[in-house]
Amino acid sequence: MAELSNQLMALTVLAYLAAMVCYAAEYAFGRSSHIGRAATRELVGAGGPPIKQPAPAPVEKSRWVGRSAVVLNLIGLALHLGTTVSRGIAAERMPWGNMYEYILSATLVGAAVWAGVLIRKPAVRHLGLLVSLILVVLLGAAALVAYTPVGPLVPALNSYWFIFHVSTIIISSGIFLLGAVPAAMFLIKDGWDSGKRGFPYTLGRRVGDAGSLERLTFRLHAFAFPLFTFGALIAGPLWAEASWGRYWGWDPKEVWAFISWIVYAAYLHARATPSVKRTTATWIAIIGFVTMLMNLFGVNLFFEGLHSYA
Repeated sequence: MAELSNQLMALTVLAYLAAMVCYAAEYAFGRSSHIGRAATRELVGAGGPPIKQPAPAPVEKSRWVGRSAVVLNLIGLALHLGTTVSRGIAAERMPWGNMYEYILSATLVGAAVWAGVLIRKPAVRHLGLLVSLILVVLLGAAALVAYTPVGPLVPALNSYWFIFHVSTIIISSGIFLLGAVPAAMFLIKDGWDSGKRGFPYTLGRRVGDAGSLERLTFRLHAFAFPLFTFGALIAGPLWAEASWGRYWGWDPKEVWAFISWIVYAAYLHARATPSVKRTTATWIAIIGFVTMLMNLFGVNLFFEGLHSYA
């Protein structure tokens, strides 16, 4: 089962990579793109009535490519689920015992929530390019940098708090990961609408309504924040007291989790404050995602602490 999990992991990355290529093709040549609009606009004859061109084949092909991207994305999700489940069966426990398994599970949550968003809001399909890119990068980093052979849990993790603490952190982290995508695209689109024409704002001309992206960002973060609060500030300290005899010990992982919580709380507060610009609030959300990445990679790889087993 461990070998099956490894093989499915490779197929998962390939499926997400193929989906990313198809998303990119639709992004460049679809009807909402600059090229797509150029292909379908009316041509005005000199001194005569508008001349309508028939719908060109490339636009129809781009629609087919977009649907193929969604199918590949769902195939990747199924393979991703198989990778995680087979890893858990091989280890005879929940697959959350080390950094590799954490990334595997958190990205699975992000991919699953993205599939739900995609089904509910097909108009945001263009976000799939960035979502699939993040999935490929994180899973690739997990396989190349953080891979750990299947093994039992370290003694410190043998607790009933393992389920409550780690599961809520994984779920909230996966949703925060997804929430960073519309946040980034909102900032790009808002910059384009404001007249900015340098990279990456040039990507904004192919993006939909900025307001819908900002609202999606808020909803995802508002859903994830209570889960993260429970996992990081309630279940985590209670488990620390049961295991180490103290609720707080300035461990690097604890410190950075608290920093992430403060930043995301600041984002939600700023988002609810009418005097704060939506772009300012969204930048805070992006900073929150950066702190999450720091906690995941920087703390695990470069700091020593009681959470080094992660």
